[in-house]
Amino acid sequence: MSDAAASFHDLTREALRLRVVRWGFSPVHAARLWAYVYLERAETWAAMPELPARFRARAEKELTFTRLPVAAETRSRDGFTRKYLLSLDDDRRIETVLMRFTGRVTACISSQAGCAMGCVFCATGQMGFARHLTAGEIVAQALHVDRELRPATCNLIGYKGAGERLRNIVLMGMGEPLHNYDAVMTATDILCDTAGLSLGTKQITLSTVGVVPGIIRLADEARPIHLAVSLHGATQEERAALVPVAKKWPLDELMAACRYYSDKLQRRIFYEWTLIAGKNDLPESAHAVGRLLKGQAAQVNLIPLNPTTGYGGTPTGQEAARRFQQILAEYGLPSTVRQRRGIDIAAGCGQLATTR
Repeated sequence: MSDAAASFHDLTREALRLRVVRWGFSPVHAARLWAYVYLERAETWAAMPELPARFRARAEKELTFTRLPVAAETRSRDGFTRKYLLSLDDDRRIETVLMRFTGRVTACISSQAGCAMGCVFCATGQMGFARHLTAGEIVAQALHVDRELRPATCNLIGYKGAGERLRNIVLMGMGEPLHNYDAVMTATDILCDTAGLSLGTKQITLSTVGVVPGIIRLADEARPIHLAVSLHGATQEERAALVPVAKKWPLDELMAACRYYSDKLQRRIFYEWTLIAGKNDLPESAHAVGRLLKGQAAQVNLIPLNPTTGYGGTPTGQEAARRFQQILAEYGLPSTVRQRRGIDIAAGCGQLATTR
């Protein structure tokens, strides 16, 4: 009795090995198949000539490859950012962003088609929720960006040249990663596998709007990826006005979960704060953040609001952002103002959205 057909990209290396053994083949063939896809970037069965014919015939029958055709590619005038509109098998679409910074390239990856969290200033939240992405659909986004970075000759079998390489992934695209926990964690296991793309766990950051059970589970499972928590308001009332999920997981519960995470893993948390002019960028807001986070292993990432059609706020200016940082420093809290990338092509934080 054979396994049901599965996507190769949904499988960890161990899951692939077990499947191949159940077929009655040596695990050596699983290792060779894995290497073809993740080391040599083979995308078709014809590009895997060293696989034995009988094994390849079984694998072709039982496994498919997750492919995300590019419906559109947009390049920013900043010269550092590209946005890809990628098609899913069910005719839905997602967006993925390639961003260049000094010394590194980062892919901003989506975890869902749409989002159920409803943050008022976020274009994805304004779309509503369509469905979770599979692990393979998450992995395929990283593979797409990686292919874009490499010369065409890097796809040739046995090519040993070095092109530009994907180094960092932020799970900050469309969707709430902790709402799709199992698929996201399987994808990160695949991406970090040292026999594959071999991304360092310290080079992957997951951003959550504050899904408390997911934060606790991350801590209990000792997941080594970085955690970023979208805060945006330092009181329950202010936060709930911007982040509706705060009504389900109030601020005090969120902060308890964050302290549990930091204490258990001895790791700092990145707190994200969208700076909205005249709303949460005032000195009293900065002092409230300072009091809330003082004494924690924390860093605050300040993000001037990016425009979306569904929200009328305006971004904070440079002077107000600097004043906010100075106040945070009085509480011993380090902070950065996020470099803006791809705003002109709606590729910035909170701007990703698609229409069918």
